[in-house]
Amino acid sequence: MKDILAKILILLMLVPAFTYAEIKIGYVMVEKVLKQAPQTAASNKKLEKEFKSRSEKLKKEIKAIQAKEKNYKKNSVTMSKTERESAIKTIQNSKLDIQRMERALREDIDLRRREEISKLQVRINKAVEAVAKKESYDLILYQSVAYANKNVDITDVIIEALGAKKAD
Repeated sequence: MKDILAKILILLMLVPAFTYAEIKIGYVMVEKVLKQAPQTAASNKKLEKEFKSRSEKLKKEIKAIQAKEKNYKKNSVTMSKTERESAIKTIQNSKLDIQRMERALREDIDLRRREEISKLQVRINKAVEAVAKKESYDLILYQSVAYANKNVDITDVIIEALGAKKAD
């Protein structure tokens, strides 16, 4: 009984020591990291290059339809009824095709952008972990923080760490 009482007493004496231990906390604004990380600019250029030919093809198709519409408006007076109907149907079908192409292009770009963001988030997590270990952080928070003092905001440190990793 005395042994248990002594252990409880020692434990109670240690509790205040734990409560007074300094905890190092950091906060990262992920949105800012995603916007300012060097990898973001690189992935945007990569996506732009990847979808450039499809975008240009779409622009050409749009110009071709506009030319058809202009030609129709110019010549519709001299066309027969069947020619006008045929021209209108062709233009409408072309517009529908363009809308499908635009939608498919947007969906493909969004899908690839999400893939690139996912890759970047993995890098961010690794950078956060490396900074946390290097600078002895006990806790680093990402989102859903009502207020974070500038003293605990380590967003710029993470951006720098991502830049250093790119240089390596």
